[in-house]
Amino acid sequence: MPAFKLPLSGDVVQSINPFTAFMTGGQFGLVNINMGQSSEPAVEAEVLSDVATYGKQLGRIGDALIVLLAHFHPRAPLSAEETEAINALKEMLEQIAKVKEKHHRPALHPVSPVAGK
Repeated sequence: MPAFKLPLSGDVVQSINPFTAFMTGGQFGLVNINMGQSSEPAVEAEVLSDVATYGKQLGRIGDALIVLLAHFHPRAPLSAEETEAINALKEMLEQIAKVKEKHHRPALHPVSPVAGK
């Protein structure tokens, strides 16, 4: 049986870019988020709309960090603070990988945490 739709009742798809809405004075509701000042708003808006969203950019950076961490061999032993910083990053990247897999997306997993180097 074919679908019956009244006039103007078809599927609606609207992409909302928070950056461009902010730049044009758009308001989403009772809470507005100030995304800060950009030194070149036109460049940032074009990157977001034509290249990659913030999430995609962060995902690619995270994947690159996983590769770099897998090949990281410090010349000098790391301090406790440095080791904790790397372990915290690896834990966050592991949690992100699990969320990606939950949504059937490809994910890189970091190697096990640095053991007290």
